[in-house]
Amino acid sequence: MNTADKIKQLAKAYAPDTVQVRRHIHANPELSFEEYNTAAYVKQTLERYGIAAESMAETGLVALIKGRNPEKKTIALRADLDALPIVEASEVDYRSKNEGVMHACGHDVHTASLLGAARILQEMRNTFEGTIKLVFQPGEEKFPGGASIMIKEGVLQNPAPEGIIGQHVFPLLAAGKVGFKSGMYMASADEIYITVKGKGGHAALPEMNIDPVLISAHLIVALQQIVSRYASPKIPTVLSFGKIEAKGATNVIPNEVKIEGTFRTMNEAWRREAHQKIKKLAGSLCESMGGSCDIDIKNGYPFLQNDPELTGRARTAAELYLGTDNVVDLDLWMGAEDFAYYSQEVPACFYRLGTRNEARGIISGVHTPTFDIDEAALETSIGLMAFIALQEMNA
Repeated sequence: MNTADKIKQLAKAYAPDTVQVRRHIHANPELSFEEYNTAAYVKQTLERYGIAAESMAETGLVALIKGRNPEKKTIALRADLDALPIVEASEVDYRSKNEGVMHACGHDVHTASLLGAARILQEMRNTFEGTIKLVFQPGEEKFPGGASIMIKEGVLQNPAPEGIIGQHVFPLLAAGKVGFKSGMYMASADEIYITVKGKGGHAALPEMNIDPVLISAHLIVALQQIVSRYASPKIPTVLSFGKIEAKGATNVIPNEVKIEGTFRTMNEAWRREAHQKIKKLAGSLCESMGGSCDIDIKNGYPFLQNDPELTGRARTAAELYLGTDNVVDLDLWMGAEDFAYYSQEVPACFYRLGTRNEARGIISGVHTPTFDIDEAALETSIGLMAFIALQEMNA
């Protein structure tokens, strides 16, 4: 029996247990950097598979699967543990037991998938040379990102992996399919916080006030020039504002307005330049209208770069395992991921796992209260990740 057939056999056998693991994690979600029970459950599950794990970054875990000649080569596989502050609306049996917290981004799938792949790889450890490092990280959804903390604490050392592989659910793609993109894939993501200051008073007497609401309206429109007039068409760029807080009333102009937004791009030089342009434009516009502003731009996750060679090999492995019809090309994605931190340090491959099933109504996007997956995707995910890892170890 060849390697692919052996893995498919094990994936089919272990898929039901992986489904139950996923459902347990889904029903017991924990927010970023609070994943104590999740980490404990993952550690117990690894021990059940005969794999020892050590804590890192308080609620993260690292484990090693050693094959023959374990010092020859190391490849890392990564999953994230945290959930989102969302009230789940689904009525499934495994819906969240923690009101207001939900695995709406599929991290329960990622964790269960890595556990299932680890189980397969542990059983097949005598078929490869080297070491496979399992990385279960906290806090992907919250700045500064658990990946950055894990890196600072040495997750990419002792042993140092030659590459790292991760996957993410993709509800736009049918279960049974996966997607890859070589090179630049996901954007950097910075947080923008602006406080526009004016002089409040009675709304019926605007001439006696400096209206920060009006200034804010002009500012939000004007800042779009950063994208439309300064960004090169060759550099994907997004500037969006999602929160405006003006604590006035129908007849009250407030003293200040708070604005929050995000700036995303895929070029570090332009990223730095755009930050300065945003600050300069905001300051001068507010001043020209009689007000002022405080602006804070927090550098978030960097852009995610898929190493062409590693990603090419992973895609070839996926085509061998699933067939070419089930492997698709991905477009640039302006979402952000803290897996990007790993991609800045070592060759990385971040691919997408199809989870959609239109016939069953499983079509909701991530970060929504009704997000769920076709759990048939779990058999695909555990087998494919194990197969990619073995192909990479034997490359």
